[in-house]
Amino acid sequence: MTDLPAAAAPDDDIDRQLPAGDEIFLDHVAHFVRDAEAASRAFARAGFAPTPISIQVNPGPAGGVTPTGTGNVTAMFSRGYVEVLFKTADTALAREFDLALARHAGLHLAAFAVADAAKARQRLATSGFRVRDLVRMQRPVETETGAGTAAFTIARVEPEMMPEGRIQMLTHHTEQSVWQPRWLSHPNSAQGLIDVVIAVADVTEAAQRFAGFTGRAATPTPGGALIRLDRGGVYLVSHDRATEKLPEVAFTTLPFILGYALRVNSLEAAETAVDRGDLEWRSIEGGLVAGFPVELGKGAWFFVEQASALPWRL
Repeated sequence: MTDLPAAAAPDDDIDRQLPAGDEIFLDHVAHFVRDAEAASRAFARAGFAPTPISIQVNPGPAGGVTPTGTGNVTAMFSRGYVEVLFKTADTALAREFDLALARHAGLHLAAFAVADAAKARQRLATSGFRVRDLVRMQRPVETETGAGTAAFTIARVEPEMMPEGRIQMLTHHTEQSVWQPRWLSHPNSAQGLIDVVIAVADVTEAAQRFAGFTGRAATPTPGGALIRLDRGGVYLVSHDRATEKLPEVAFTTLPFILGYALRVNSLEAAETAVDRGDLEWRSIEGGLVAGFPVELGKGAWFFVEQASALPWRL
């Protein structure tokens, strides 16, 4: 589909939290929800250990901070994380959030970590993507030694460039504040984010765009395409294939971010957690699929101990 460079072989992902040089990682995905506290309880019900609620802000031009319009709750892993976003103020970003949430609650964001967001933005601009100004965002966090800050620089494209959702690049500046050891252990034994799964109307077209966006090659799969990154990946799947293989997730509009894969230390622990949480789930070869609680929107988790067990990576 493209002559862009390929990524590493399955299960050979870079075992490091943040990228270096020209590396690109799948950093996090985000659920858009109406009720942050209900979503946090839903995370816990599924065996995650969610962080406290945090309100996101931007540094103000004359000092101080201004609200971005959203806040979050996260489930942090040894590699990557998942977040819940909710509205906190009426801003331009929050109005975009409202439009996405009006379509459906659930996944509307996939963020890719790079070492230099400004450089990534320039590459996107020269590749034909309409880009927005860089955003420097931060949020307060409590650490074990006192108040801290999580800080990021974000490169975004105009929404029509990537209609699958808020698809963005970011650079982390405060690794220790974001990935605190006390938040990395989960009853379901989740260890890391692997792939995001997106149903699209035209796999070939979407694969070409995501290949251009990430700078990595797209490999055709039955009914889809896989883009392997230096850590993690993007699985694009046709509507027919998705409805055949994942009947648990009912969706009627495309594109649709329908789930994400997580590496767990123990499938037994993951199964115990979703079973105790009274979630709908089923076994697949080498893993299990569990539907999101309604508080997190429409979609599903794919839990595996090894990325190579994912059906689209075989």
